[in-house]
Amino acid sequence: MAGPIEPAAVRISTSAMKRILKYEPRDLTISVEAGIPFAELNRELARNGQMIPVAGPYSDHATIGGVIAANVSESRRRGYGTARDLVIGMEFATLEGKLVRSGGMVVKNVAGLDMGKLMIGSFGTLAAIATLNFKLLPIPTVSRSLLIRFEDLKSALTVLAGLMKAGLNPIAADLLNPSLASRFGVEGFALALQFGGNNAVIERSTRESAALCHNQSSVRMLAQGDEFSFWSRLGALTPQHLEASKQGAIVRISAPLTECGAALETIPGVGHAMIASGIVRGYFDNTDAATAWLNASIKRGWRGVIEYCGAGVDRRSLTLWPSPGGDFEIMKGIKKMFDPLGALNRGRLYGLL
Repeated sequence: MAGPIEPAAVRISTSAMKRILKYEPRDLTISVEAGIPFAELNRELARNGQMIPVAGPYSDHATIGGVIAANVSESRRRGYGTARDLVIGMEFATLEGKLVRSGGMVVKNVAGLDMGKLMIGSFGTLAAIATLNFKLLPIPTVSRSLLIRFEDLKSALTVLAGLMKAGLNPIAADLLNPSLASRFGVEGFALALQFGGNNAVIERSTRESAALCHNQSSVRMLAQGDEFSFWSRLGALTPQHLEASKQGAIVRISAPLTECGAALETIPGVGHAMIASGIVRGYFDNTDAATAWLNASIKRGWRGVIEYCGAGVDRRSLTLWPSPGGDFEIMKGIKKMFDPLGALNRGRLYGLL
């Protein structure tokens, strides 16, 4: 993911920092050291019916600090938000040897500047995350998913717009183009919806969502086992693609919600959109095709990066982040403030910082 790290004389690891420092299940808060494995942490939370829903393609093998430093998110960001919504406090270590505390252990903490937000998505280029405090979310009592087939993109977008207007609020709403949908036995475009809550909420949401579709036979409610399998397979799409395409790449773009469908339609191969969150990804077997689509997307006003590359790709030869935007000068100023020598994770932020 992201840019290649340049050789360094010293490597610092938080992998031995695995403690749960403070856990208040009734308050839905927890404080942990950054080196605790993400999977281990969520298993512990699940004992109390709670979770931190920021799983990504490699989170089963990641630390919670790594997940947050990379700002990983998942399909359920539609309903649960991202790391910036869930991290309520943080302690990080600077190159000067200072431990800086930001936020606290309460969900509504508005005192002072939340410097911890700068660390989310910084890929370790500013400081080293030492501890993290989270607002926890309850695991839904019941969840159900619908997989809806459409012959064309316009029909899918019309149903999605009607669903949002009706206030049905799925926790995940993903659109698969025909190349990807075919892997799940769907011909045409596929709209995947996941709802969570109690039985009454689930019954209403699935019933009214299906009613919005003119062709009822195109609506398939996934059984519990099939539901887990579907979202797991979708979440594993990135590592599977890179394993099969050592010279491949995955491009992520951000677009206005009203333009996500248009972005998905321009992908020549496998395409996936978190259609209600503004995130669209294209999967390519070579970097030339990935670069061409990224550059074309930027010309249309969308922002994007080459997010992942296969093991056979020399990322130093690529422009991973062609158009960082007008705020990049501010980012460079922040980098200079935290790391004036440029010693931390050189090149990690998509080759630019």
